[in-house]
Amino acid sequence: MSAQRIVTAVVLTPLVVASMFLPTPYVAAIAAGLFLLGLWEWSQLVGIKGQLWRALYVMVNIALMTALPWGHGLPLFGPVSLVGVVWWLFALLWLLRPDFGREASGWSCALKLVAGTLSTIPAWCALVLLHYGNSDATHVDANGPRWALFGLVMVWAADSCAYFVGVRFGKRKLVPRISPGKTWAGLWGGVAGALAVGLAGAPLLGVKSEQMPSMAALALLTVTASVIGDLFESLMKRHSGFKDSGTLIPGHGGMLDRIDSLLAALPVLWIAKGWLGL
Repeated sequence: MSAQRIVTAVVLTPLVVASMFLPTPYVAAIAAGLFLLGLWEWSQLVGIKGQLWRALYVMVNIALMTALPWGHGLPLFGPVSLVGVVWWLFALLWLLRPDFGREASGWSCALKLVAGTLSTIPAWCALVLLHYGNSDATHVDANGPRWALFGLVMVWAADSCAYFVGVRFGKRKLVPRISPGKTWAGLWGGVAGALAVGLAGAPLLGVKSEQMPSMAALALLTVTASVIGDLFESLMKRHSGFKDSGTLIPGHGGMLDRIDSLLAALPVLWIAKGWLGL
């Protein structure tokens, strides 16, 4: 399985890197497609059986993604990203009560569908803003594509380091009721990976030497959010009895399994970047 994960990553990584240097509208369209694939898998996780109803759920989110730039442009993307940050704080409380919403009921399913939208739409908005470079639509920041790529690489580096460190050194379980495979060693490995990428990538993003403490803080906030996103999807899979969200990506499961960390990390990255003056 490790070899399969590595081969898949080697094949997909150049495609991801190249796509980040396309114009922002193309990046937004590609990201929307991938995130909507994740929502398609999400609808199955939360108990929607009929494909017609699952398609309807995805279409509602397509309508939201279309309405945001069409009606208001980029200025609304910032507040929506902030909504995402607030949502993930509520999701953290949900993780502290892992049995909440476990029962297969109508209200539980509806709540989880809303959670899927609150997880996905703000993350998409944040990625678009990172790539564009600002939210007022007055100019394109030349560093925008680098920031967007940086966000993806930092989160995926944290995921990879957490996986390999956890496999090699992990003994003490992190939250066995939610994700029996995750360990404290893996968590610290992921934090170390995020910090390494954050500090190494800072000069390429125009970050000055005196801003390095802020860059380290940004990496810590982002990787913390990514862990929450990963654990939240694990909780949803635990509720539904699924091991993976799908089989789309060899060695990695479904699309949602690959973007779960990003869904939480991207809004936090965008908001924290502005807050820290980076």
